[in-house]
Amino acid sequence: MTYSYPTEDKHNRIRSVVNGIRGTEDPDDLMLEMMEALNKTVTPVPDVGKYYTFVYAPKTPIIQYDAHPLVAVTDIFQWGFKGLNYHWGQMRQYTWNEIVGQLYEIYPDEIADAREIPFGKIGLNS
Repeated sequence: MTYSYPTEDKHNRIRSVVNGIRGTEDPDDLMLEMMEALNKTVTPVPDVGKYYTFVYAPKTPIIQYDAHPLVAVTDIFQWGFKGLNYHWGQMRQYTWNEIVGQLYEIYPDEIADAREIPFGKIGLNS
């Protein structure tokens, strides 16, 4: 099922986050704002073809990762899922046990706004 919502400010759940960006925000603070704005569309399991953000804490040592991925899900497996991470610009894999909390769905008409928000947090797992 594909959602089609207007992108007017009053219908776009994350437009207020975009409009409030000053350029000095911390990615953790922006992620909290995203989670608050999207809190009515949480799910433990994604659907192929939909967009999500979530908090990720990998277990693999010495791996570069995005703690706040923005993903278009392409495949679901028993171990997790694959998707295009917009912060990386490439396909990435995510395992169920490393997702902290829920996945927050972003509607198709909101993805352009989500991509404007610098909430990606690239780190190196030690």
